[in-house]
Amino acid sequence: MSDVEMLIRSLVALREGRGWSLDELASRCGISRATLSRIERGETSPTAAVLGQLATAFGVPMAELFGVVQEMAPPVVRHAEQEVWTDQESGFTRRSLSPPSPGFRATVIEGQIEPGGRVAYGASPLPDLEHYLVLLEGALNVDVGGTSYCLLAGDCLRFRLRSGNSYHAPGPEKARYILTVVAP
Repeated sequence: MSDVEMLIRSLVALREGRGWSLDELASRCGISRATLSRIERGETSPTAAVLGQLATAFGVPMAELFGVVQEMAPPVVRHAEQEVWTDQESGFTRRSLSPPSPGFRATVIEGQIEPGGRVAYGASPLPDLEHYLVLLEGALNVDVGGTSYCLLAGDCLRFRLRSGNSYHAPGPEKARYILTVVAP
């Protein structure tokens, strides 16, 4: 099963697990029913911003959208088994290094944003999600709740997410980072 198919399956499982119709989900997340239907049928790929809206509506960290929490997650997640998802619109690629698992509050992702790319999220899916971002390559401008940070390779930014946030790779090279998210 492809990473996109797994994402779709996870979104459908979250919606159906709550007993929500597409209309109910649309009213909760502000995305049209038609768009949600196209996403669930695999006719269109959601952007990072749309996934942020869905995570907020479901009240789960974004990592849970990329796979149903495994009951018995293995202690080692091999590179070939790590899910990779790309948002063509924003130039953002997300690799799930350590997916959500029962008994663990943190998830770890590798993010990459192409030069000039920008990804923005309107709200925090859960209040007080703890974030630790380590920039590995390039430069990255991060806005958290109206405060802007300009990061260079090797810098670490830590914050509690309580509002919208955005990431911009000003270039000339891509920005590559590791992000650890700890649920409250």
